[in-house]
Amino acid sequence: MPQLTVGGAVATAQSLLEAVGVSPEHALTTARCIVASDRWGIGSHGLMRLPFYLARLQAGGINPAAELKTVTDLPSLVVFDGDDGLGHWQLQHAAEVASQRALVNGIAAVGVGRSNHCGALGIYVWPMINRGLVGIAFSTGPAVMPPWGGDKPLLSTSPIAAGIPTNPPTVVDLATSAVARGKIQAKAQAGAELEPGWAFTKDGAPTTDAKEALAGMLAPLGGAKGYSIAVLVESLTGMLIGPTLSKNIPDMFAAEQDALPQQISHFVIAIDASKLSVDGENSRTEDFAAEVSKAGGRLPGSNRVNPEKLVDGDEITITDQVSAQLAAWTTKLGL
Repeated sequence: MPQLTVGGAVATAQSLLEAVGVSPEHALTTARCIVASDRWGIGSHGLMRLPFYLARLQAGGINPAAELKTVTDLPSLVVFDGDDGLGHWQLQHAAEVASQRALVNGIAAVGVGRSNHCGALGIYVWPMINRGLVGIAFSTGPAVMPPWGGDKPLLSTSPIAAGIPTNPPTVVDLATSAVARGKIQAKAQAGAELEPGWAFTKDGAPTTDAKEALAGMLAPLGGAKGYSIAVLVESLTGMLIGPTLSKNIPDMFAAEQDALPQQISHFVIAIDASKLSVDGENSRTEDFAAEVSKAGGRLPGSNRVNPEKLVDGDEITITDQVSAQLAAWTTKLGL
């Protein structure tokens, strides 16, 4: 499979985004977030997604000239209207604002509504980690998961991410569905079968066919417990921030819906870890990390590189199909 340097991949993604009208600043931030997913080995949320973003940017489903509009501005709570822009740079900015305010106020939360898909959610807890803060992030997307005991998709994959400034950092990054939908799309592109228990057809029958799963529904992670967590995520994003619920969000993998704004919402929380302790400065995070290592394990996400400190010379691997799609878009946009 083709290999690219991180620097080359970022430059390619940035050029393609600028060619469809995204500003250089927003294109660079978005490109770095996209490539960070590939650097983490999460190709389902990396360059594989770029052709879908480009199609939506051209069709009008994503506003290339979007700017964040402040809706609420309190010392520890900020809400932005995303103006139908790319989710990557918008959530990155939200995380930076939350971090800055948490350093002053101890805790801060920032919501972004009327946005778009943001890629791997775990990327956006790193602005907190890099400042010694705890970070928590939530996002929503198209409805692909039914309520527990139901047969109609009402919830998205409802991802959650959290970052703890341990050494090395702890990064929890997961969908509350049995699997992220981007992985289903990646399996479909590769013609590979799914693991049993991941998905259902549109009629509710279990399936291992990725294309049937894309047209159908995903199972919740851990049954009723995963469903309950998904409801929490939907509450903190679509319900409270808005402007729409998952059941009304267009599918980015459906070309006939490219002109329809997704209006996705995101929510990030930053907490100053140094102000949480009842007994002042301590070494418990380091102690716990050492105990995990001593027990033969590792902290979640501790093997992931810092997305704010990507090394241009590092390499990522993409599929032949993604490489061909990027080449086709490069030709199409005259680059």
